[in-house]
Amino acid sequence: MEERTSTATETNDDDVWSKDTVPKVFKLVSSSTSSLTLTHTDLVSLLLVSPFLYRTLLSSQPLWQLLNFRELNNSGNRLIAALSLPRYSHVKEINLEFARDIEDTHLILIKQKCFDSLQSLESLNLNVCQKISDTGIEAITSCCPRLKNFSIYWNVRVTDGGLVHIVRNCKHIVDLNISGCKNISDCGVQFVADNYPKLESLNLTRCVKLTDEGLKQLLQKCLSLQSLNLYAVSSFTDEAYRKIGLLTRLTFLDLCGAQNLSDEGLQCISKCKNLVSLNLTWCVHVTDEGVIAISQSCTSLEFLSLFGIVGVTDKCLEALSKSCSNSIMTLDVNGCIGIKKRSRAELLQLFPYLKCFKVHS
Repeated sequence: MEERTSTATETNDDDVWSKDTVPKVFKLVSSSTSSLTLTHTDLVSLLLVSPFLYRTLLSSQPLWQLLNFRELNNSGNRLIAALSLPRYSHVKEINLEFARDIEDTHLILIKQKCFDSLQSLESLNLNVCQKISDTGIEAITSCCPRLKNFSIYWNVRVTDGGLVHIVRNCKHIVDLNISGCKNISDCGVQFVADNYPKLESLNLTRCVKLTDEGLKQLLQKCLSLQSLNLYAVSSFTDEAYRKIGLLTRLTFLDLCGAQNLSDEGLQCISKCKNLVSLNLTWCVHVTDEGVIAISQSCTSLEFLSLFGIVGVTDKCLEALSKSCSNSIMTLDVNGCIGIKKRSRAELLQLFPYLKCFKVHS
């Protein structure tokens, strides 16, 4: 009797494990934040392992909310085939990063054949899909009314017209990455500013056609921004940088290569008191005055890079140690010849929670 009870218990445990634990494990490893993200091909392969696994996986709807074709060949045709299947009728995230063969024609076919399958889509990654143009963007975004996150890093075919399509078709964007889209101008950015007041994250890295006017419009209207990346956009001046101070919710700011940023501009930026990460690499006109203003106001800083700034000295380091000693975890003063070399022990006396530091050699 005891043996039967034990066997029954083990069977029940197996049932619970198979019906509950297995889907949870696969959901975890297939999430966008996991380093073990499963591709569509991975999941299809698992379906073929056994009838039990087939039934178990199909019964877990969250597993079929992500289509990951990152770096895969023939991704355009694979995507069309997947979206034609009932199990992907409520997909929420599509990752096509580095899927270089995908073209406008694929996205147009998706609009024609799989329109309904994308009605729940919230995140679309088209990074380095360089064969896609404004035409493809118009097609795919017309299917995605609930889209929140859109990324099309490093695409020189996308123009202001592509941004117009995104804005008109997708009213709920909060995260927009157009890094490296060198044909985006003030006109496109102003269209974003006029229509996305709730935008939280924007990446304008290497958008070299932008000027102060476009950035000012954006900063005056997108007051909900929490993350702003202006890496390698050296055309802006203090006239625009001063407006960054309007972004009271900002936690991440990358100004690497902001050659025209002065201490006055940095003093205005210090109004962003919630800053956690600030990259001032190669901001060559900044001195102690600007960094001290940041240290006194932005007391939650965890990451700060002063790489290559010869105008800063130990004065700013002392100010940082007084105001940010309990928060700074990463500090880069490589190339700051006015800051003396320190041992790890000496740096830890100034910043006890420091985990990563880079000093000039």
